[in-house]
Amino acid sequence: MATPRVAVVGAGAAGLATLKALADAGVPAVAFEAADTPGGLWVYGAPGSPAYRTLHLNTSKGRTEFADHPMPADWPDYPDHTRVAGYLGDYADRFGLREAVRLRHTVERVTRTGDGWRVQATGPDGPVEVDVEAVVVANGHNRVPKRPQPYPGECTAEQMHSHDYRGPEQLAGRRVLVVGGGNSAMDIAVDASYAAARTLLSLRRGVWVVPKYLLGRPSDTLNGALARRLPWRLRQRISQTMITTAVGSLARYGLPAPAHGFLQDHPTLSDALLSRLTHGDIQARPGIARFDGDRAEFTDGRTDEVDLVVWCTGYRVEVPFLDPALLGDGADRLPLYRHVFHLDAPGLAFVGLMQSTGAAFPLVEAQARLVAARLAGTWAPPDPARQAAACREELRAATARWGQRRPHMRVDFDVYLAELGRELATGRRRAGAAR
Repeated sequence: MATPRVAVVGAGAAGLATLKALADAGVPAVAFEAADTPGGLWVYGAPGSPAYRTLHLNTSKGRTEFADHPMPADWPDYPDHTRVAGYLGDYADRFGLREAVRLRHTVERVTRTGDGWRVQATGPDGPVEVDVEAVVVANGHNRVPKRPQPYPGECTAEQMHSHDYRGPEQLAGRRVLVVGGGNSAMDIAVDASYAAARTLLSLRRGVWVVPKYLLGRPSDTLNGALARRLPWRLRQRISQTMITTAVGSLARYGLPAPAHGFLQDHPTLSDALLSRLTHGDIQARPGIARFDGDRAEFTDGRTDEVDLVVWCTGYRVEVPFLDPALLGDGADRLPLYRHVFHLDAPGLAFVGLMQSTGAAFPLVEAQARLVAARLAGTWAPPDPARQAAACREELRAATARWGQRRPHMRVDFDVYLAELGRELATGRRRAGAAR
């Protein structure tokens, strides 16, 4: 391998897409991956992976696959984690990416060195140090569990975060309380409804529960078709009408009504949850008010005995190897041009530091192409003032739509994918004019 000009942190979907784009652009790179195989969070049992045995895609394969590496036509619409991990492995093999990945290497520190960067990592044979022109952070943001704030009282039931959940045997025969409204919470509650003695699902606020199929098609394909033609507010009204027609009012299932509109938070997809609620195999509860030993008291005054509390409370966004001065108010509040390029640190880029209304793979693929074009000299950004202005405008629009739920990271899948395509073309013209 040629002497690397670029270091990539992580070899999950984002890191592999970055290596592929850099190779296509003729830019030598090396990636550091803490696990013993590429694939990131999709590799069940890998260090730091939150994958559980019943995990499946919650976006359809046609909307999830890389543009240059389609998923097999005979796969189901929503493949399981084993297929997805294998798909990423096949991607690495097809494009010869494995030789650029240093497995079992944990990045400890990334520092600026004049016009470049120094990456320090720990590998099987000890410390490793490499000097490069640029660093791409592609290590994901579903690795550091976000623990809930303490509730009044004392909880004597066993507690675990969804990050440590691996399969239904952990729930068998127990009185399980699942807390949260995201996709993991719904999956774990459904698993518990088959294995546990009793399953409770506590939601502090309402979420939109979307069936995986609408009108006989994967539900995300319908919104994708609308996105190419309609503004998001109109898409929101159409989508809400379709969902409500399909499933009715969520109050029928004992769930709180969403306070926000559809497309104003990450959707929760589940076909099984509503069925298990209507059969009584899952019982809905509002937010927790307090604990009293093995009893949970809820905000509506009801109390229930529980043996196990599963906190599905999400993750903190952390980049521990970077100087905090480069992260400002935190990685989840970092202004990045087009959600990729650091405004004040040339040579520092991020691939995958976002939260999408849809799948991640096509977006990290498009981000990686932008990074590769920049490092190959075929794409140029606008001047710093215009980059900062673009970040401010994006934040204003995102805050208006998503409120304070990580607006710096939020992107509308279809709109952002189209934007990255336009940005690539515009930046290439800028680069050509500068020659």
